[in-house]
Amino acid sequence: MLVLAGAGSGKTRVVTTRIARLMDRGVSARNILAMTFTNKAAAEMHERVAKLVGHKAAKDLTIGTFHRFGLTVLRAEARALGFRGAKFVIFDQADCYGVIREALRNVKTGRSYDVGAILNRISTAKNAFIEPDAYERGIAKNGIEPSEYDAITAIVYPQYVTMMRGFQALDFDDLICEVVRLWRARPEILEKYRMRFRYVIVDEYQDTNQAQLELLRLIGGGHKNVCVVGDDDQSIYAWRGADVRNILDFERHFEGAKVVKLMENYRSSANVLRVASSVLKSSTARRHEKTIISTRPDSEPVEHVVCSDGETEAKFIARTIDDAIRSGGLRPSDVAVLYRSNLQGPEIEAALKERQVPYTMLGGVQFFERKEVKDLLAYLRVSFDPMDEISLRRIINYPARSIGEVALEKLSSYATAKGTSLYTAVTRAHAVEGLAPAAVAGARDLCTIIDAVRGRFSKNEPSAAVARALCEDMKLKEDLQAASASNAAATRRLNNIEGIIRLFERRDERGLGGRDSFEEFLRLLALREDGGDKEKGDAVTLTTMHGAKGLEFPLVLIAGIEEGLLPHARTQTERATDVPASEHASSVDEERRLFYVSVTRAKDKLYLCRAERRVVRGKPVQRVPSRFLVEIPHDLLVMREEKGQPIEVTQTVKGAANLLAALSGLSK
Repeated sequence: MLVLAGAGSGKTRVVTTRIARLMDRGVSARNILAMTFTNKAAAEMHERVAKLVGHKAAKDLTIGTFHRFGLTVLRAEARALGFRGAKFVIFDQADCYGVIREALRNVKTGRSYDVGAILNRISTAKNAFIEPDAYERGIAKNGIEPSEYDAITAIVYPQYVTMMRGFQALDFDDLICEVVRLWRARPEILEKYRMRFRYVIVDEYQDTNQAQLELLRLIGGGHKNVCVVGDDDQSIYAWRGADVRNILDFERHFEGAKVVKLMENYRSSANVLRVASSVLKSSTARRHEKTIISTRPDSEPVEHVVCSDGETEAKFIARTIDDAIRSGGLRPSDVAVLYRSNLQGPEIEAALKERQVPYTMLGGVQFFERKEVKDLLAYLRVSFDPMDEISLRRIINYPARSIGEVALEKLSSYATAKGTSLYTAVTRAHAVEGLAPAAVAGARDLCTIIDAVRGRFSKNEPSAAVARALCEDMKLKEDLQAASASNAAATRRLNNIEGIIRLFERRDERGLGGRDSFEEFLRLLALREDGGDKEKGDAVTLTTMHGAKGLEFPLVLIAGIEEGLLPHARTQTERATDVPASEHASSVDEERRLFYVSVTRAKDKLYLCRAERRVVRGKPVQRVPSRFLVEIPHDLLVMREEKGQPIEVTQTVKGAANLLAALSGLSK
């Protein structure tokens, strides 16, 4: 059975109720297998079932992730896998990176590669059951010219598999793929699990990949008591290997399957849902036809807010949230801000900090809490206030300058004995008894860097220029590249540095880059750094659109609904050399589904925000409204500027549509 559960239709309730009804009909808990994609979802599912049937009755249920189930099978069948002593270990991503680095050293290519990009390729190949010696042929079958990364992966992949076997190790992909291989090779073992798990239930089926589909077809192929729940309109993880065709072709994979559609949305107001439905109507992708109906009446209108630039958009978002909270109608935790790219986050964070609105970063570290950002800010704080010992201790040996714990203790003891500050002790390092020459040289280097920052501010240089010069003096780029696990990780961290400098540039443009105003800005940031548990509990949620899936909020603001951000520029450009040939960047259709998922996170009020200009790589760039906005019928939105001035919808949308057509090479 395929249960097509639209957004807000009570999907989890369907899964838990089915399990409870099976048990009510006399099915043993030991014969039920339920699989989903996160440990959190599995724990929630188990808890809900336990409330329905009782904790004692539920304890024998097998509810977990695909990977957890795979691990259980492999542990039980380790001897059949051929491992020495019937034992194996699981390598995490860092371990796998190490294996690939070793394989690259064996190859001796004479150049560096992003190990993450190679591991992604291997993962994609494994989940498609492409063997190492068939990797290049598998790419060629897709009709795509192999890239340099495809070529190096074809060499590394066989070595990776051989080395992993030598270590008696499995990676996360193996936890599913090896089960499939084992069951195919040993039908008697498969039959044992078919007899045990006579009823199989899968949640979020639209997120399954080929390996997970094969596992399901094998274990469910005998009894055919397979029930999957999902929504093809919410398939947004192709970049992670998910294949929307699994849910679209369910009836072909499982002959005689019944399809049930859940069409009522209990979450979103009628006007929010009408906007969401209109997004899908323009889709040309193959999909299960559904008409989702809201059980709720209209609430406040959906607003399309046009801002002059990215900073103005961030300030509008912060002001709107602040007003909603101050009015007493909403708590911070009732609000979410969604965006397509993590690069959009820093400006919004800064705007919320200015208004002292508590927020939490879902699925990641808050921008201003990221190590490289905190390090840069600590340098700037020490340059303004050498008595800031917390910041000084943070940077005194970063980048490494031979001031370890022993040297720091000698400097601290000197400061205490002389009744002076730690920074003064650093400036007098040559006079500190027993301090190693290397540590003295390191202290001199730190003082030189701090003095340079002070000197630039005394000359009224723009804060962004001061920060860039500081990064050069610290050799920050070189340090981040050396310390990061992969080129991609280094790039992310360097992008974070670029993000904070862009914030400084905005302040410079507004005449706020001088020493006094900049020092005040640093103090303002510090106010929010000690948020404690309050921020973790009652706080506004900032998250990417992908991270918002499965959540709901009374108030949702979506930022950056523009071409290049949504749909993302990746969907419209040639693939980069480090993107697998068999794993193209998400299509425009998937971006449309992502927008649909984002819109349906809103329960009562929704703002769709965009900017007319943004700073891209240091230059202001004119922005175009997303085609997804253009496609929404005019009467479903209230369109206005960030200050509240209404905008004539027809002319704006018509101009955007013409421009989009021109960009697509079409004629109007």
